[in-house]
Amino acid sequence: MIGILIILICWCLGNLLSLLTRGYVSGNVIGMLLLYAALHFRVVKAEKVAPTAKFLLGVMAIFFVPFGVGLMESYKVLAESWFAIVVSCALSTWIVIATVALIYQKLNKRS
Repeated sequence: MIGILIILICWCLGNLLSLLTRGYVSGNVIGMLLLYAALHFRVVKAEKVAPTAKFLLGVMAIFFVPFGVGLMESYKVLAESWFAIVVSCALSTWIVIATVALIYQKLNKRS
């Protein structure tokens, strides 16, 4: 029970910090960074949040239901611009792969 409290406190603090920065960074991201920092610096013991984290990971598919419903609501928009979506996905994937490959080659030469 303490694990869910710790996770909720980090989430609430993250949302508060996000509001203070006018939403520049999502509160969820800030909350997870706070939880990571608390675990890394041993402010919170991993054993306290492990059962809650395992449960949330087990039911993670439920969190994607609203996203799937949103996609079905936007079917007409997606159908109208499918070509641009496919091209941008392929192009961005290729750019990421090429960038990572070049960085890896440069770093590998140094060592």
